[in-house]
Amino acid sequence: MDLLDRDGLTESEFLDQYRVGDFERPSVATDMIIFTVTDAEADSYRKLPEKELRMLLIRRGGHPFLGKWALPGGFARPDETTEQAAARELCEETGVEDVYLEQLYTFSDVGRDPRTWVISCSYMALINSDQVQLQAGDDAADAAWFKVSYRLLRERKELIENGYIKTLEYELKLSCEEEELTAIVDRTVTAKATSTSTAYSIVSNDGLAFDHAKIIACAIERLRGKVNYTDIALHLMPQLFTLTELQQVYEVILDKELLKAAFRRKVADLVTETDHYTENAGHRPSRLYRRNLEEY
Repeated sequence: MDLLDRDGLTESEFLDQYRVGDFERPSVATDMIIFTVTDAEADSYRKLPEKELRMLLIRRGGHPFLGKWALPGGFARPDETTEQAAARELCEETGVEDVYLEQLYTFSDVGRDPRTWVISCSYMALINSDQVQLQAGDDAADAAWFKVSYRLLRERKELIENGYIKTLEYELKLSCEEEELTAIVDRTVTAKATSTSTAYSIVSNDGLAFDHAKIIACAIERLRGKVNYTDIALHLMPQLFTLTELQQVYEVILDKELLKAAFRRKVADLVTETDHYTENAGHRPSRLYRRNLEEY
């Protein structure tokens, strides 16, 4: 027996008369934060090259924010999930697939897109830079890798009833050749006896489209947080690597130096040594490791 609602309708009868236009519907986009790690130029062939954390941006080729730099992405199609849309956009922009991809956050602030009501389901991807072949999409004039800097400027704390509000002000700096984009982003933590919430807000912005400075800040915080308790950094490495190279990647993500002995204890279960060694590196050969694919 079919259940009847308060109007005496079965589910099929209700769906037959349902008018989708009675409710305003948002457009759903996927914005991609694509991280990679590259080598900076070394001063000497005997010196290991420094690592740089980079992210992909595209220069918008149309309105709104014409000529501004933005995260790659696009609107989800009716026949795909947001994750499928993100994977498609990633492949279209970089030529890679089957890489680390995770949902970051859903951004739904009113007015975040001047065109219409747009909700962004953002995704973070980590790729090995050796795999990438850049190709700007239809709505992009250019695509480039930008070096990432994200540093704490100041911190303030305010006591409230049953808790506190802590605001951390960060400077986001993205640089590529002679171009530099900057933004100041606040990360505000409100802690009460029964709840804790975190919010991001853009204080100032020079060169980035939409609310993408906030999305980038959120992604960097996520990446730094997960580096401390998962093997996420291994997704930025080539198939074979030295422990020194891996430590450099950790350091460039966390923006701090790590003690060699403590680091190697930390990653001991995350990697497996191989019988291969570095060649033609200008210094004594180092053993190569690979990611430990077994559950740790």
